[in-house]
Amino acid sequence: MTPVNVALWAAGAALMALGFARLRGPLARLRTLQAADENARRYESWRGSRLSESDRGVTGADVMRQQMRGQLQLWGAVVGAGFMLVFIGFAVR
Repeated sequence: MTPVNVALWAAGAALMALGFARLRGPLARLRTLQAADENARRYESWRGSRLSESDRGVTGADVMRQQMRGQLQLWGAVVGAGFMLVFIGFAVR
């Protein structure tokens, strides 16, 4: 166990902790948006809306959902980089 190994493990663990902490917010908001969208679709089908999917257009929720997916991808990549650093820490001699 060299200082390089310990440094890589610490950096990897820090990146994973940061990534997981930052993933929670966008994931919760994305799930909330999806639940609200499903509820709205269920209500529209019950009410008998005359609008089709193509007539709806892009809503603010669609834009926010796209932004949340981008944040999930970014912080998922940070978690992946942390895993890689931990793996490299075990591989380095």
